[in-house]
Amino acid sequence: MDFSRFTTISFDCYGTLIDWESGILLTMRTVLSRHSQTLSDATILELYGEFEAKAESGPYQTYREVLQSVVQSFGEHLGFDPGLTGLSALYDSVPRWTPFPDTVAALRLLKNLYRLAVISNIDDDLFAGTRKLLGVEFDAVITAEQAKSYKPSIHNFELALEKLAISPAELLHAGQSVYHDVIPAQSLG
Repeated sequence: MDFSRFTTISFDCYGTLIDWESGILLTMRTVLSRHSQTLSDATILELYGEFEAKAESGPYQTYREVLQSVVQSFGEHLGFDPGLTGLSALYDSVPRWTPFPDTVAALRLLKNLYRLAVISNIDDDLFAGTRKLLGVEFDAVITAEQAKSYKPSIHNFELALEKLAISPAELLHAGQSVYHDVIPAQSLG
């Protein structure tokens, strides 16, 4: 791949730059333990993925609402009422989810060579807490809240290209999810 053709690198945030699995697991283990429930990490992540996809598949709702729906779905699935504290647990925890160990140094190095952007299935206010942990100033941040859609919608990527005022050939997108990131980014070139 000829990296010299790229002017900008965009990143998925949660799962790519931020260790979202650890954040989800810590938070959901706490919610579950308050209701005398235990599940394996693999089961928590599997159910989380299922519940999140279901919440994002209907009409657009904020990611805060998606996360509340995920916790509510855990409660319905396991037969407990998470209560207000439980319903807010995931979105309250997002600003504490930490970057992977190599994220900040890599972003700082890349910032010297490229414009950097984030394209993330998140709300603006939730990303604001995460932004402080990433150690660089991004040239653009495109959220699901701004796009009013969730990746894999190509609309999120088109909005990024518009905000960055570049062609698809100038953008390299890095994302952990083939479904949410790789396929839609490739479809735009």
